[in-house]
Amino acid sequence: MTSRANQVTPFLWFNGRISEAVALYSEVFADFTLENSVPSGPDSLMSATVVINGQRLMLFDGGPHFSLNPAVSMFISCADQAEVDYYWDALTRNGGEPGRCGWLVDPYGLSWQVIPDSLGQLMSDPTRGGAVRDAMLTMNKIDVAALQAAFDGA
Repeated sequence: MTSRANQVTPFLWFNGRISEAVALYSEVFADFTLENSVPSGPDSLMSATVVINGQRLMLFDGGPHFSLNPAVSMFISCADQAEVDYYWDALTRNGGEPGRCGWLVDPYGLSWQVIPDSLGQLMSDPTRGGAVRDAMLTMNKIDVAALQAAFDGA
């Protein structure tokens, strides 16, 4: 049995702006909890522990010594295009950067993958999955209808 004492929790090194990141994530994700925080000044945090959609994350303001990069990303499984659009738009506005194939970087440097559930289902088809993959490789934000059209041979 796993206890909280040996639970694996991602620890993310930020270069400042944790307070802003916590505010954005609390706005974007309906299932968000701020478990605790340690202030570093009147309007800033040195660290925060948050839970987003059941995933516990520790955020730390370690300064410029290390940087977040796409080698570690948060993966959001989306039920449909409306969810893809919602998360993509919320995480790229105000300084976020769109990337390729459903990846983006939020305004605080954290990489996210905003991926519809249908992508994996369509790509796993041995006959048509390659066409879906090829279509996905041309996209920034994933377009569910275009994936389906590639699957259908349109």
